[in-house]
Amino acid sequence: MANYWLVKSEPFKYSWDDLVAEEEGVWDGVRNHSAKLNLRAMEVGDECFFYHSREGLEIVGVCEVTVAGILDPTDETGKWAAVKVKPKRKFDNPVTLKQIKAEPKLADCELVRLSRLSVAKIKPDEWKLICKMAEG
Repeated sequence: MANYWLVKSEPFKYSWDDLVAEEEGVWDGVRNHSAKLNLRAMEVGDECFFYHSREGLEIVGVCEVTVAGILDPTDETGKWAAVKVKPKRKFDNPVTLKQIKAEPKLADCELVRLSRLSVAKIKPDEWKLICKMAEG
């Protein structure tokens, strides 16, 4: 059974379009212990919402973990985790943080509760609801 996640990136540093252009990207540079544990828990085939932080503040698409359990290539200490992801589908209707916060069923979502966490766990019911919200 696949797990669901949310990964955040500032679009001026690494956007959805950048991932699409690369076809597969390394999710690295994470320097938060909770986010690191989430990266280490990811498995091949898990799906992730791709969230544009700082600019946009919205979930713009879904990517899939293609390689799990790797060390962050930007970390010389060898203690930080990374995964590889590929784009799966872009949302026609991105789901904004404002929409998510306005939905009572998502009040316990890690995106809302732990807003600074760059790699968050998404529960299956949250995943389904957010995907439905993206349908418009």
